[in-house]
Amino acid sequence: MTDAPALTPGTSAIVHLLKAGRTKVRYPAVVVHDDGTHVVVRAPWAGAGDKDFGFVRFEKGDIFTEHYWRDRWYSVKEVWDADGVLKGWYCDVARPARVTAGEVAVEDLDLDLWMSGDKGTVMRLDEDEFAESGLAEREPETGDAAWRALDELEGLARGGGFDELLTY
Repeated sequence: MTDAPALTPGTSAIVHLLKAGRTKVRYPAVVVHDDGTHVVVRAPWAGAGDKDFGFVRFEKGDIFTEHYWRDRWYSVKEVWDADGVLKGWYCDVARPARVTAGEVAVEDLDLDLWMSGDKGTVMRLDEDEFAESGLAEREPETGDAAWRALDELEGLARGGGFDELLTY
């Protein structure tokens, strides 16, 4: 599913993250790859300040290599600290990316997965938030797709399939 011609590596794009149809954050990124299905961009941590999740801390200087797909119900963000040490992968269950000229738009569906940089820790996150959102009741097909996406991500993380998934 292509909304626009592929983005050109080396150019700028705006990443537009939505939640429940509303803008969560918008930030500039540099296009690394786009084959018409898999889009990869790189950007510094776009948060207003540091964010401590307990299992990882995102902070100024962190670099995110972000993978989006036009045909998959998730995105994967590879997180590196300012010294070049891999912190891990933060995965958002999301509607397939909509790519237009200069923009990658993704709607977050609350379910997340974290895998540490050493691949030793894999955590399913925010299942309670997803249940509370009522999305699965309002849109059963979307709810089913979201749960399948989280299961797929967990299977790839536990089964060693992340490297192949993120190859471009």
